[in-house]
Amino acid sequence: QVQLVESGGGLVQPGGSLRLSCAASGFPFSAYMMNWYRQAPGKERELVASISRAGSVTDYASSVKGRFTISRDNAKNTVYLQMNSLKPDDTAVYYCNIRSPTYWGQGTQVTVSS
Repeated sequence: QVQLVESGGGLVQPGGSLRLSCAASGFPFSAYMMNWYRQAPGKERELVASISRAGSVTDYASSVKGRFTISRDNAKNTVYLQMNSLKPDDTAVYYCNIRSPTYWGQGTQVTVSS
C-alpha cells in the first residue's frame, strides 16, 4: 500500500532552518510529481512546493519562494523540503502528497517561535 512518512519537523526560532523529509513506498516514486502542502491552525491546506518526476522542474508558493527548496532522490524514494529564513507565519503541519490517485502523509509539525 502507498505510504508517505514525513519527518524533520520541530520547534525553531525565527530566521532558523529545518529540513523535512518524506519517505515514500508502495508506488513507483520516480513516476510521480511530488508535493509539499501545509496547514496552519484555522486555515485551509495550501500548496507549498512541487517537483517534477525527474526533479528538473520545481514550483513554489509566492510566500516561500527564495526561502524554501524542494528536492528529491529517486534512488531513495524520498522528497525533501529545505526551509531557510523561517518566519512565525510558516508555523503549520507540513504534508507530503501525490495526486491521481491522491495520498497524504500523516504530517509533521513545524513551529517557528522565539
